Amino acid sequence: MLSQIVTGVWNWGDLSPQEINKLIHQSIDAGITTFDHADIYGGYTIEKLFGDALALSPELKSKLQIVTKCGIKLLHPNRPSHQLKSYDTSKSHIIQSVDKSLENLQVDVLDYILIHRPDPLLQPKEVAETIEELKTAGKVKAFGVSNFLPHQVDALQKEVNIEINQVQISPLHTTALYDGSLDNCLKNDIRPMAWSPLGNGRIFTESSPEIDSLKNVLSEVGEKYGLALDQTIFAWHLSHPTRIIPVLGTTKGSRIVAAAEVMDKTLEREDWFRILQAAEGHEVP
Repeated sequence: MLSQIVTGVWNWGDLSPQEINKLIHQSIDAGITTFDHADIYGGYTIEKLFGDALALSPELKSKLQIVTKCGIKLLHPNRPSHQLKSYDTSKSHIIQSVDKSLENLQVDVLDYILIHRPDPLLQPKEVAETIEELKTAGKVKAFGVSNFLPHQVDALQKEVNIEINQVQISPLHTTALYDGSLDNCLKNDIRPMAWSPLGNGRIFTESSPEIDSLKNVLSEVGEKYGLALDQTIFAWHLSHPTRIIPVLGTTKGSRIVAAAEVMDKTLEREDWFRILQAAEGHEVP
């Protein structure tokens, strides 16, 4: 069971296990119990850091859910066997990745394993067989994908149950509203997770007529609900029929706690569309 907002760890590479342990505690205490990983994060280091942090408080393992991703092979000193950046969704690579993630995270089972990017050489039947073996072995509970377009989801969904699709969506990147990704989630009962829900922080760091106008509208809507700018954006995600799950990208416990406050918030329709109109710069057709 996923929490309504997820704590992402992709930029936790500069933190110590003790600092990460504190963030895990703060997140769980606030009600955000799901943590989003990928094997490549931090140059293949963050899963191990997280595992070392969990080892400081083993009782937390029963209180959280771990989502991690595999399938991207980066050129990196920590993976000297990789000759070039590529994708690998072969049975051997998925199993090897899962085993390594379990070892690094120091847990017995992954709640969700996701294919990180669409692989042109992906063989749906092979992936399905692999996931079934991992489930039978008690290493994985559920399966999902990340950055898959609707036709790619459908090709794989014929062979294996997909429960998550991580897509990029924010008021600064609305493509998923129009390319069928979220409609596909509704059709297939897949829960979308939004990576970069704050537009990679641009909503805070950039200024332009378009972004400033969006900020003004977000502030006006937020004032109505007693929400800060980032909270208003998260509520915008959660108000979609698919209940889009924002993946946080912060290293600050206070931001995690504040985000948790909007997990039960729903914006009124016109407020949701006011934000969309400001995001697009024009009214809906």
